[in-house]
Amino acid sequence: MQWIRVIGGRVPPGEWHPGRPVATLWWSATPLARGRMPITGLSLPHAARLAFEVGGRLPTSAEWEWMAGGGTRRFPWGNRAPERGYANLRGLGPGRVTPVRAHAAGRTPEGVWDAAGNVWEWTTAPWRRDRAALLHGGSHHSLIQYAACIHANDAPPGLCSPGIGIRAVRDTPPDPHESGARP
Repeated sequence: MQWIRVIGGRVPPGEWHPGRPVATLWWSATPLARGRMPITGLSLPHAARLAFEVGGRLPTSAEWEWMAGGGTRRFPWGNRAPERGYANLRGLGPGRVTPVRAHAAGRTPEGVWDAAGNVWEWTTAPWRRDRAALLHGGSHHSLIQYAACIHANDAPPGLCSPGIGIRAVRDTPPDPHESGARP
């Protein structure tokens, strides 16, 4: 698994969280995948367990927004509206989940792939009293506005769907001997 370092900063307040500092973190370069296809159909507790098994955890909603948008970008790649080659969204893709790394133009400046479209990504919202989880990034069925970095949908933690995937994050650098680790 490849891990990408994203320098921290202060995420602006949003609909789902207060403004807060975000630490420098290590992100899985793509949503977790088997072969080249994103792993989907996991409830939040199962997704958290899988993230732990690969040496990470699930990101908070604020951390995910920072990774995807850096506090300034509308979409992971910048402010330009998505078009073919940027993300697998409704009207821009085949109408089904596609392999990870299929949309090179949609990478973040740091090199994180597939933060918009293809599959939603589980995040946690520890400050919410209702314990609902938040989904970020949109899926292959989503309209363009759902791919915006600040957009999130609340979801019950037990929800399982072929349109929901997982991206792991780490607080510490990966061991340099891990496959795909890069500074």
